[in-house]
Amino acid sequence: MRTVAQRLGLTPMALYGYFRSKDELLDAVVGRLLSEIPAPPPGLGWRETVEHLAYGLREVAARHPAVLPLLLTRPAISPAAMRIVDAAYAALLVAGVPPVQVPRVERMLSTFVIGHTLSEVSGRFGDGTMDPAARRAQLPPEELPGHNALAAHLDTAVPWGEEFRADLRDLCDLIESLGRATAAGPRG
Repeated sequence: MRTVAQRLGLTPMALYGYFRSKDELLDAVVGRLLSEIPAPPPGLGWRETVEHLAYGLREVAARHPAVLPLLLTRPAISPAAMRIVDAAYAALLVAGVPPVQVPRVERMLSTFVIGHTLSEVSGRFGDGTMDPAARRAQLPPEELPGHNALAAHLDTAVPWGEEFRADLRDLCDLIESLGRATAAGPRG
């Protein structure tokens, strides 16, 4: 609270007029971030709704990399968060995901979007300071058989936006398969 107050030119006690605790302030920051995600336009199919929400969250996260980790560490309890999650729930239900699995699948999707974006903006995927071959050279080849078998692929620059798109498509295909399995009913 002290650091935030200092950045705003206030005393810490002045912030307590707005927020009762640090947790309440952090929850408000998460709510503010999620309020920047535009609501899906009416008439989208379930897949387009999921993609709209995923890209919206990714764009917001990329604009605010310093506070992005809050999206992984704070509960989504604000009205803005509830709207976003509800839109995802509704899309997953339309996709035919069994209601009991909808919350799990929504968590998988949101964790993928936040995690991929955080990995991108934080440099976890490789910030260019050490090329893949130099990283592999830190250990004898026999200790990294997987890395060495994939060397040609690991040494290639990755277009992160394209990888995000492909991964999201794969997740949507998984969601679609859950819906088809439910529609087909029990076998046997």
